[in-house]
Amino acid sequence: MSTTIRTARRAASGLALATALLLPLAAVAQQSEPGALRQAQQLDREGSFEQARALFQSVIDNAREPADLAAAQRRMAMHYGFMGDCANAVRYEEMVISYWVSREDEEPQNAFYQQGEMANEAARVCIDSGDLDTAERMYRRGYMLGNMEPEPRTHPKSLWDFRLAHALGRISARRGDADEARRQVALARQALDSDPEMAQQQERFYPYLAGYVALFLGDLDEAERLFDELLTMRGNQNDPFMHCLVGMLYERQGREADAMDMYKKASEIVRAHNPPAAFAARFTRSKLGM
Repeated sequence: MSTTIRTARRAASGLALATALLLPLAAVAQQSEPGALRQAQQLDREGSFEQARALFQSVIDNAREPADLAAAQRRMAMHYGFMGDCANAVRYEEMVISYWVSREDEEPQNAFYQQGEMANEAARVCIDSGDLDTAERMYRRGYMLGNMEPEPRTHPKSLWDFRLAHALGRISARRGDADEARRQVALARQALDSDPEMAQQQERFYPYLAGYVALFLGDLDEAERLFDELLTMRGNQNDPFMHCLVGMLYERQGREADAMDMYKKASEIVRAHNPPAAFAARFTRSKLGM
């Protein structure tokens, strides 16, 4: 095989970022859509937003199937999440919701669940970027859409009850409404206790909620107690957002060195392309001067 052919194949594979970026963006998208998406996601994690957006747009422009288009639009929504842009994240998630509306007849259980998921995903970007009103609107919309799933349901109402209470507790704490925040924490606990099967997967998010509320309401001792448990729970050790929360606690306690260590750890485990990673990448870059 000639050197020229080998080089062309490496570029088409989308696995070599530097080589692929030398190609026209449309060519990358056409030859290896998954490879182009992976490259764009990595660029987001690095903070190279203009290059990432151009790649995402190229994949969107060249998508041949509705499902492929929706997948690329969802990645574009998260691209805006990495930028802290609530409005554009919502705009693209709405496009993905529209795709799942079109799938209601063919796969009703999954279609309604996915609509709720996309609304919640947008809401998470918005709360993390400080747009609390939009976050609340989208979380409530996600709750409504998710609960439209027909029988036999694949995800119980208790899950959506827990998710909404979790969201409203955090939003209320950010607004300084202590009574409402604590009421929502209690509702979240009630939802978990009502459905042990659901709680098996969701329990690890409870100390995150209760600690988040304590942190933003200024109860640092209670936040520390809860966060001591948080990072020991399976599934939380590699969550960069939760590491950021612990770093925030340390910073408010005046433990600057410990806070910087935690932010560094958070930055090192930003590997996904989702709301927790989006916030952590943006937040740690500002804290660490990256």
